[in-house]
Amino acid sequence: EVQLVESGGGLVQPGGSLRLSCAASGFTFSSYAMSWVRQTPGKGLEWVSAIDHGGGSTTQADSVKGRFSISRDNAKNTLYLQMNTLVPEDTAVYYCAKHSTTWYTNGMDYWGKGTQVTVSS
Repeated sequence: EVQLVESGGGLVQPGGSLRLSCAASGFTFSSYAMSWVRQTPGKGLEWVSAIDHGGGSTTQADSVKGRFSISRDNAKNTLYLQMNTLVPEDTAVYYCAKHSTTWYTNGMDYWGKGTQVTVSS
């Protein structure tokens, strides 16, 4: 059974940083691309960042470019999202998602339950 468990969310002040983690199990983690997606009540679902199966290629949404960094540790079956210079608009539930293949241009087929990030003073 595929399981994706996010952690690391919380309350942070504007300008602060957080590191999200996603522990994966039930599949060969190193064989699949992964993404982070966020959801807010007002904007709905927004894709944030993706990484290929080996970690050699990444891409980010324009809204987070230069502030967020995605990475993975295939030996630990863990996906990360380093978030710097946070702004209130980054407040959302953050989900990690597994893609159906090694490359992130293909769709996502499994999602975690999410972790809440709140940016507020």
